[in-house]
Amino acid sequence: MALFLEILSWGLLVIGSVMLIIGGIGMVRLPDVFSRMHGAGIIDTMGAGAILLGLTFQAGLNIVTVKLVLIVVFILFTSPTATHALARAALHGGVRPQVDEPVDEESASQGETSSKT
Repeated sequence: MALFLEILSWGLLVIGSVMLIIGGIGMVRLPDVFSRMHGAGIIDTMGAGAILLGLTFQAGLNIVTVKLVLIVVFILFTSPTATHALARAALHGGVRPQVDEPVDEESASQGETSSKT
């Protein structure tokens, strides 16, 4: 049983670390505010949650475990709410999501011919 808990805790620590790295890259590389908020949500909710759960299994049954579980529950409730509030505030402030328009082959070729004449 101890080996199973050890494997589970290290698995959660590795998964959380990978999510933190992916989310950090996403915050740097993604093009607009709303996409970056998605990266921040991954970091906060999934990455930190997985790492804290991994630490919970490492700690065993004591007061530290209770504190770590309470932190995970707090993060699970507050992070999505905060991200939603930030997105609503950005929309209210006039920031619009970046939307890629689908390019139709006919309209693209007509646009090229009309600009050449």
